[in-house]
Amino acid sequence: MKKLIAFAIAAGFSLAASAAPETYNIDTTHSFSRFEYSHFGYSTQVNKFNSTVGKIQIDRAAKTGSVEVTIDPKSVNTGYDTFNEHLQGADFFDSAKYPAITYKSTKFLFNGDKLVGVEGNLTIKGVTKPVNLEVTSFQCMPHPMLKRDACGANAIAKIKRSDFGAGKYAPYVGDDVTLGFSVEAIKE
Repeated sequence: MKKLIAFAIAAGFSLAASAAPETYNIDTTHSFSRFEYSHFGYSTQVNKFNSTVGKIQIDRAAKTGSVEVTIDPKSVNTGYDTFNEHLQGADFFDSAKYPAITYKSTKFLFNGDKLVGVEGNLTIKGVTKPVNLEVTSFQCMPHPMLKRDACGANAIAKIKRSDFGAGKYAPYVGDDVTLGFSVEAIKE
C-alpha cells in the first residue's frame, strides 16, 4: 500500500512538472516591430511597422516553445507618407511583390527558468536567413483587465539589410540594422 501511495505521489509530481504547451495570440494593439539604422552618420533613424500578427507557444516546464510572426511591410511607418512609399518600393521592402516579412523560431533558449533568446529564421523579400533574438524581458501573468493569462516580451536582433536584398545606398545609409520587437500576447 505504501508503495502504491508513493507511486501515485511521484506520478502527480511528474505530471505537474510536464505542463502542456500554452498558446498565445499576439495582441496587435500592444505589439510593435521596429528597425533602426544610421542615416549618413547624422542620426539613428527609428521606424516601425503598424501591423504585427502571430502566435507564441511556450511550455515553461519543458523549456521549449515556438513563435511565428508576420509583419506587413506596407504598414511601415516613418512618420512621412512619401518616405513610407519609398521604403515599400523595390529598392527596400518591395511590398507589392513580397507582402509579408516573417519570423519563425527553431528553438527557445533559457537561462534557468528565464527565457533569454530565440533562434529562428527571418524572411524579407523572399530571402530567408537565420536570425537570433536576444530576449531582454519576458513576463507571463494574469492580465489585470482581460482576466486571462498574458505574456509580454521585448527582443532585439542585428542584421545586415544587404543580406536580404535591401542594401540600396549602403554604406552611406547604414547596412547594419537593429530590429526591435515589443510583443504582448493573450492566451487562447
